[in-house]
Amino acid sequence: MVFMKNILNRLSRRFSLPQLFVLLAFLLVFGAILICPLISLFSKAFLDKYGNYAGLANYQKYFNNPNLSISIWNTIDISLVSTVFSVVLAFLFAYALTRSNLKGKTLFKYIAMIPIFIPTIIHAVGLVYLFGKQGVITRMGWDIGLYGRTGIIISEVIFTFPQAFLMFFVALEYADGRLYDAAEAMGISPVKRFFRITLPDVKYTVINAFFVCFTLAFADFGAPKVLGGNYNVLATDIYKQIAGQFNMNMGAVVGSLLLIPAVISFIVDRIVRSKNSSTLNAKATKLVIKKSFKRDSLFFVFCTVISLCFLVLVAALFMGALTEYYPYKMDFTWKNFEFNNSTGGIGSFYHSLEMSVATAVFGTAFVFIYAYLCEKIRKFGALRKIGKLFSVLPMALPGMVIGISFIFFFNNKHNPLNFIYGTIIILVLSNILHYFSVPFITATGALKKLDAEFESVAESMNIPRWKTLLRVTVPLSLPAILEIFMYYFVNAMVTVSAVVFLYSANFRIASIAISHMEEAGNISQAAAMGLLILLINVIVRILYEIAVKIIQFKRKKKEERTI
Repeated sequence: MVFMKNILNRLSRRFSLPQLFVLLAFLLVFGAILICPLISLFSKAFLDKYGNYAGLANYQKYFNNPNLSISIWNTIDISLVSTVFSVVLAFLFAYALTRSNLKGKTLFKYIAMIPIFIPTIIHAVGLVYLFGKQGVITRMGWDIGLYGRTGIIISEVIFTFPQAFLMFFVALEYADGRLYDAAEAMGISPVKRFFRITLPDVKYTVINAFFVCFTLAFADFGAPKVLGGNYNVLATDIYKQIAGQFNMNMGAVVGSLLLIPAVISFIVDRIVRSKNSSTLNAKATKLVIKKSFKRDSLFFVFCTVISLCFLVLVAALFMGALTEYYPYKMDFTWKNFEFNNSTGGIGSFYHSLEMSVATAVFGTAFVFIYAYLCEKIRKFGALRKIGKLFSVLPMALPGMVIGISFIFFFNNKHNPLNFIYGTIIILVLSNILHYFSVPFITATGALKKLDAEFESVAESMNIPRWKTLLRVTVPLSLPAILEIFMYYFVNAMVTVSAVVFLYSANFRIASIAISHMEEAGNISQAAAMGLLILLINVIVRILYEIAVKIIQFKRKKKEERTI
């Protein structure tokens, strides 16, 4: 026994067996919720309803049905048009906030992020109040024909605008002032400076933003469900095939088609990241923005118009939620917040809070430890590469594809994990997987900034790695951890596509309840539920900002005492 114990101790010291076991455990968990469900999805697309191998018969059946195959072209159409509008408007908005001296930049920035805090179904509900058959603006004489292609495009622009804006804001916020000073000294006009310096500097961000927005619009379910009418798209096709006709095989076919633009976007993102190197260096100088009343006035008007569009949308939701029955009974009431239990009731909101907190807590812990294992452990290079590959794959998976694949994998009586189907656990897992890539990038970015000497010194002093993690790494990475927590919470509160097939009748969540309210014609209650989601997400964002400020203040004070 002593001999075997000595052998195990030597192996443990040489090969870091505890670290190996932990890394393998995390990879197995990730593989179970990522790879296995995808295999189930693709295998289902090649089987008939009896479970026999059918080859490409399901795909042929889909494309031979004109009512179904037209959805592909409709989806491409609305995705392309909404992406062009979104990218152009977001670029101009970000350019206005970073390259001008207009007033109220902080306010404009936060207003631009409003659509992130509410489900896409609520974007559509707000548009119904404004441009529907009895909409406020429609009753004034301006009927845009909301239902169908037009309404979906407008809603998708609202949905994708903040995503593109944040990307452009980061890309444009920092610039080497020497290039612009030299160009000005050479007499190059502001227009030529824009096309010869600014655009080339952010060209990869433009490409990335285009594909990100296209993929988001391509796979969105909320807006087409409310505003689509007879204008079919792939996302609603999946819903009809699975929830309406229980045709799982055809649902798998449509789900695999949804993956195509996401995979292309993923490949483009990898290429762009490899080529997009920073132009800033230690000799760079801050860009000084010259005064220009005409430019600042034009940008102020532009930003004000865009911001008013978002604020009017929210105002329409308040109008609908706080009136008895728009437009026939406009008396003030709180009754719309007394939700009907048949569509989920107020309990669905509490369920969403429960699910979002669980997603944020367990998702943050899993992501950070996973990133730590991939970034800070020096051994097991092959396993760490596999781990990093797993971490970026969710970026190529639309929410509805994750939901469908989870059905096929976990709703299987022969699967030992079948017990989680229909519980909050499967909802939390789907959210963690769906939004995994961005938190992982955030965590690895924070960990790379930490000096590797922390681990080296701890190892030389025989301090367990878990103590170094808890006492050094976590405190120094706290802002990033809080950001990951907020990101998971907000997205879990607004998600629809990833959980639309996974919730149970006993555990409905707010975003799904909104969908049922809209189906039942209770759009006032849907608006009220949307406002509750907006309120809680804004509160979480404010708390995050306060917490980060406190951490930065304490660190500054500590540095001053050290000096």
